Amino acid sequence: MTRGAGSYCGRFAPSPTGPLHLGSLLAALASYLDARAHGGRWLLRLEDIDPPREQPGAARAIIASLRAHGLGWDGSVCYQHTRSDAYEDALAALDRRGLLRRCYCPRRVLGPDGACEGRCGGAGDGPAALRVRVDPAWPTAFEDRFQGTIAATPLPADFVVRRRDGLYAYQLAVVVDDHAQGISDVVRGADLLPVTPRQRYLQTCLGYPSPHYGHCPVLLGNDGRKLSKQNHAPGLDDSNAAENLRRGLALLGQPVPPASARAPEQLLQHAVQHWAPAALAGTMALPAARLYPPPGIT
Repeated sequence: MTRGAGSYCGRFAPSPTGPLHLGSLLAALASYLDARAHGGRWLLRLEDIDPPREQPGAARAIIASLRAHGLGWDGSVCYQHTRSDAYEDALAALDRRGLLRRCYCPRRVLGPDGACEGRCGGAGDGPAALRVRVDPAWPTAFEDRFQGTIAATPLPADFVVRRRDGLYAYQLAVVVDDHAQGISDVVRGADLLPVTPRQRYLQTCLGYPSPHYGHCPVLLGNDGRKLSKQNHAPGLDDSNAAENLRRGLALLGQPVPPASARAPEQLLQHAVQHWAPAALAGTMALPAARLYPPPGIT
């Protein structure tokens, strides 16, 4: 894919719900390598808009882990908890276009895909969620850089952009911040592929251009589920950063760095110069069996 000089801007946007693990390292690596191989910028955003799910000290641990692995970012870290005014402005823009509906529905009465579809009539007691109305004729198919053509799939009749507890929905925050930061390419795990049409729809509603999307494979645990903080995936051992990077590069199907590359910076320099995104094509998940034995220094 051709990019003009300086036109590429990527990002890594973890939630501080725990330390980075090997699965999150894969996403960070793919995003970083793609950005640097294009001569682009790579930003770091902490998606800390859900305090009940956050772990004390996790944000600091994530930043320290990225630094230990040589994954340096451009500019300052963006913290979503500081971005409330921007999210409110986006909600106001959606409301002016008649695209928001207030919803008082408890979860048990919601329709398919969690849609309200006017069940509560916009009236009720207590705080309301804000939902964006979906145009059923809006085309949802798109091209993914790694997964190819993503076929059209129906969106729900509406979906939440601000929760009843006043917290902003991920779908809204990520769209607003990607636009504000000038993100041209979103490289992230394939577990987020199903929600991409919702984000692209919001971009259309807000008049934002859509970034290029590339969804890389996620790493599965021994139970067949995505390796994640919620599934108690062990955090990275930052003192073993070089081996973690070698393991991550091997899982992503990248060329093996030479034995002389021992420091994280040396490994990443080789990986950027030999970045092979084609190795990710059509792969949605990597089974746990790929982890063992770990790739050694050859």
